[in-house]
Amino acid sequence: MPSYSMGVAAQLLRVSPETVRRWAESGRLPAERAPDGSRAVDGVALAAFAKERATGMHPLPPGTAQTSVRNSFAGIVTAVRLDEVAARVEIQSGPHHVVSVLTRESVEQLGITVGSTVTARVKSTEVHIALP
Repeated sequence: MPSYSMGVAAQLLRVSPETVRRWAESGRLPAERAPDGSRAVDGVALAAFAKERATGMHPLPPGTAQTSVRNSFAGIVTAVRLDEVAARVEIQSGPHHVVSVLTRESVEQLGITVGSTVTARVKSTEVHIALP
């Protein structure tokens, strides 16, 4: 069963090592002391914590439509490139850079411009996973 150092756990959770240390000290994230005094987080406990944390990270704003799409990226539009028929919209959603290609008509009808807040919803038939 794998275990992870506080630094690696921080990378996996996308927070600072200090945040992971505080969670461990408060008992929010179970961590064990190794013989050398360092702390490690059990992989199963870390996976459960990551999943629990993700469910409450991005609650839907009031009045937001419910959807079956689970991959939602709320963010700000950073670029819009319009061609005659198609448009390319770039969104920054926290650490995620999302690029969407849609019709120019849709962009114009929705009034999407740089600085607009939007939510990109992704539904795909394939997911590729790579190991480090």
